Amino acid sequence: MKNTFASPRVDLGLFFLRLTGSLLLLYVHGLPKVLHFSEELTRIEDPFGFGPWASLIPAIFAEAICPLFIIAGVYTRLACLPIIAVLLVAMLAVHPDWSIAEGQFGWLLLIIFTTLALTGAGQWRLQHKATEKFA
Repeated sequence: MKNTFASPRVDLGLFFLRLTGSLLLLYVHGLPKVLHFSEELTRIEDPFGFGPWASLIPAIFAEAICPLFIIAGVYTRLACLPIIAVLLVAMLAVHPDWSIAEGQFGWLLLIIFTTLALTGAGQWRLQHKATEKFA
C-alpha cells in the first residue's frame, strides 16, 4: 500500500534508522557471536535453563541475520520481532539489576527496533522495488 502523505524525508529517516541501528547491532553483538561461536557457547547467559545452544542460536539469528533483512527493508516488521524479544530477555531477565546508564545501549536498540516494528521500513527498501516490479 502506497502512502501518499509521507514525506521523502520520512523515508530517508526510516532508512537511516534501519541502516544505523542494524549496523550497530550487527557489529557490536551479532558478528562477535558468529566469529567466536565456541567461546560464546561457554559465556552466554541461560536465564531460562534451555542450555547454551538454545540460547545462542536465537541470539545469533536476532543479532546477525535479522539486521540484514532490516537493512535491505525486506520483512522489516517481522525481522524486528526476534530482536525485540532478545533485547527484552537481555534487559529484563539477564540484566535486571542494570541501571538505565548501564543498559542504555540495550534500551536505545529496543527503542530503535520497536519504532521500526511500528512504522515499517518506509519506501526505500528492496521489497518495495520487487513488489513494484511484479505488481
